[in-house]
Amino acid sequence: MISIWKTPAAALAALACGFGLAGCATGPAGAARELVTDDPQLVGTAAKDKVLWQDRLAVRALRAGRFDEAKARLDDAILTMGGIIANSADAARARSLWSAESEKVFIGEPYERAMTYYYRGILYWRDGEPDNARACFRSAQFIDSAAGDAAYQSDYVLLDYLDGLASTKLAADGSDALARAEKNAQHALPPYDAGANVLVFAEWGRGPLKYAGGRNGEQLRFETRESRARRAVLTVEGRTIPLPAYDDLNFQATTRGGRVMDHILGNKAVFKDSADTIGDVALAGAVIAAEQIRKRNGEKSRDAENTAIALGIIGLISKGASAAANATADTRTWDNLPQTLSFAALRLPPGDHAATLEFLDDAGQPLPARTQEVVLHVESADRDTVVFLSELAKKQP
Repeated sequence: MISIWKTPAAALAALACGFGLAGCATGPAGAARELVTDDPQLVGTAAKDKVLWQDRLAVRALRAGRFDEAKARLDDAILTMGGIIANSADAARARSLWSAESEKVFIGEPYERAMTYYYRGILYWRDGEPDNARACFRSAQFIDSAAGDAAYQSDYVLLDYLDGLASTKLAADGSDALARAEKNAQHALPPYDAGANVLVFAEWGRGPLKYAGGRNGEQLRFETRESRARRAVLTVEGRTIPLPAYDDLNFQATTRGGRVMDHILGNKAVFKDSADTIGDVALAGAVIAAEQIRKRNGEKSRDAENTAIALGIIGLISKGASAAANATADTRTWDNLPQTLSFAALRLPPGDHAATLEFLDDAGQPLPARTQEVVLHVESADRDTVVFLSELAKKQP
């Protein structure tokens, strides 16, 4: 066999240049497209990140009292999520060896998707539609039903509790939902009061963040940030309404168990490491064969030359495949979620009612910097007034 290269070194250099040019000429299959939108807050956003930004902007609008904007953004996020879940092509791209998980359209982890429905349920109830609110709470709880450990499936307290309360308001039986909520609750839940006309939804603390762990970043992990506030109280004209910590999103994020994508990323990581090792061995063999060329003459030197080139090709292909394989977990995070969710229902006559919202530490002491003075505006005793209170309203991310 006659080589077309003057030396093995020249052959390997040419191959290396070829791989390098190929890498430069082709981008990721799922390269981000910019979202086409008239929304000034979404201009410049990658299309694959649309749901993430709609969720972030929705909760920001909700905390600022811009309820119509929050509804529109949550509706858009839910519509997109439904289309993506039904579209297997997007998931198939993420499973490819050469595509990062973050190249898929973001729909979030289960706790993030559940919160999209939770917030939309609050806004439906605010608009006098407890039936649609109940449907949202049920959808959110269903999303949580796929936890790896059965002990953590559908274990949000408020989703079941609010499901039952909405049923009670609609003159249906909410006892089963209440029983499910009580099973998971760490704090006593008040019995349903069908005549309670003021529904207070409260939240505090900052929710989990994602980061990639493992040798190749293939492991999705969570950074949890514990709030100093352990519970809250709402004082309304001398009456104290407890707001216990019913649900913790740190807990929800970290008790999901394994994902199907975790296995896929793990296999990608194994391939990446194996291809890298094969490449190292082959390139080392090419160096040894090239050294034989220097020491020998005649037919044997040509055999060594061909061996060096073949091993070099194998080595470069393997190293290139290793470099191209993307095993990194998707760490895009809905980063302005709260840590803790709470709720209370009470009766108030129509009118404006001055109230104080306090957050308490482990010892039951107020955290003065977090105290909020609010006014509860009750339009009618015959229609539910929904009040949304957030510690994060003062310091929006």
